[in-house]
This record gives sequence, C-alpha cells and structure tokens, in this order.
Amino acid sequence: MSDGPNEEPTLTHGGVVEGRQQLAVFRKRVRQTKQILAWKRKRARLQVAATALASASFAAWMLWTALYWGDSTALVRGRWIFVPSLLVSVALLIVIAVHQGDRKSTAKQTPSSVPMPERFTQSMAEVEERLEDLEEGVRILSASFSPSLSQRRNLYRENVSGVVEQYRAESRRYRSVHNALQSLIMAGSAAVTTLAALEAKEWTWPTISMIVLGFCVTIATAFTGYFKYRERSYFLQQTADAIEEEANALTLGVGEYLTLPEEQALALFTQRVETLRNDQRRRQQQLDQPADQAPVTNQSPI
Repeated sequence: MSDGPNEEPTLTHGGVVEGRQQLAVFRKRVRQTKQILAWKRKRARLQVAATALASASFAAWMLWTALYWGDSTALVRGRWIFVPSLLVSVALLIVIAVHQGDRKSTAKQTPSSVPMPERFTQSMAEVEERLEDLEEGVRILSASFSPSLSQRRNLYRENVSGVVEQYRAESRRYRSVHNALQSLIMAGSAAVTTLAALEAKEWTWPTISMIVLGFCVTIATAFTGYFKYRERSYFLQQTADAIEEEANALTLGVGEYLTLPEEQALALFTQRVETLRNDQRRRQQQLDQPADQAPVTNQSPI
C-alpha cells in the first residue's frame, strides 16, 4: 500500500478538460484513502480479536484452576491449553502497541518538510471524514459536466471490466473457502473411518498396510468424485483443440475463411472463439453445481 503525502485536491472552476483531470485526481485520492481505511480497520479488528482471545484465555484459565484446584495433572493440562493462547495474544497486543507508539514518536520527530505515511499520522475517524469529503468532491465534479451518450457508453464499457474482475475475484475467494471446507469434511470422514478401524486385534504389517491403503483410497475417491478432474481435463482439451482448429483455418485460409476478406475473417474468428470460450465457462459452471441441480449436458467425457 502506497500512502502519498498529505496533499488534498481542491475544487476549481475550469473547462471540461480541467474538470476531468480534477475528477481523476479525486478518484485516485478516494482509492488511496479507502486502502488506508481498510488497513486501519484490519488492524483494529486484529487488536479486538487479540484482546478477546487474551481475555477469554485468562478467564478460562482461572475457571479451570478453580474447578481443578488440587489436581496437579489437570492443572498442568490446563496450563498447556490456555497459557500458549494467552501468551500469543498478549505478544500480539504488545507488538501492535509498540509499533503504533514508535510511528507516533517518529512522526513527531520528523521535520514537517518530510511527509509521513497518512495511515500512521491520522486516526480512523479522521480518515473516514476525509474519505467523505473526497467522495463529495467526486459527486460535485461528476455533476458539473454531462458527457454525451457515446461517452457514457464508452465509460460504461470501461467500467464493465472492473465489475467482471470484482465478481471473478469474489467467486475465486468463495470457491477457495468452499473447497477448503469440503476437503476438511472429506479428510475428516476418511479419518473417522480409519480411526474406527484402528481397534485392530493384532498390529501386524498387513493390518497396518490395509488401514493406510483404505484411508488413501477413501481420500482419492472422495476428491475425484467432488472435484471431477477427469471431466475438467476432457472439456479443457476439447475447447483447446477447437480453438486450435479455428486458428489453423484462419491462418491457412481454408474452410469458412476461404472466401472472406481479412477483416470479416478476423471478425468471424473472434466470434467463434468467444463462443467456444463461453461454452467452456458454462460447462465449468455445470461441473461446479451440485449433482441434483446441474443440467444435463450433451457432451460428456469418453
């Protein structure tokens, strides 16, 4: 995260070009301020979590000590459970406090001509107030000029890529969380079955090998059935072969590209490749859906 110097853009009256330049400056400052605010909120949440963990660990330790007073074995077990979490949370709070105090002292000793990062020199309330002022400036500048219909369409087209990237990033994050939890469920289920089989009569190498192999086969079956590696490989290879076929036809000028001019051939090639990519995305979505909700597709791996 890059924090610029404490210089605020100011509203001035000028032409359309000057207004657009000011709007770009304001929007850049809004993005920077949002990053600073997100960093401060993350640190505040970390501090609250560390405080809650320290308080809960200390309270649980005291309660454990009161309940098992006189039982040295239980007291030692309680120390091994609660003391590490208490020490980690207290150490984290100390690091946050020392880091914050060191930045404040550095800011006081630094000459005014040398700018300090804004996230260390302003409180969260000040950053939120400055963000509101900047967003108000963006709204005023946006309302000061009215672009034409073609300009609005071009702006909308440029904004679409950001929206698409945002949705894809959120989709990747949720998919990663879901896959991690699903992997934990499958590994836990296999581990429970394996632990149930550990009550063996005699511990021999054939018995141990059978338990280990059973655990591995259960894990492999669960992951293969859930993630569908074979189907994904088949559809990706199918799409890659189709795109390569279209590219070769365009390069060699055969098939439907034989009698078309260069511009029309490129337009047709782009349309066909986009169709293939859209079909691949639909098949990918069908694979990610539950079995009772996924529509039946005509194409299947062979």
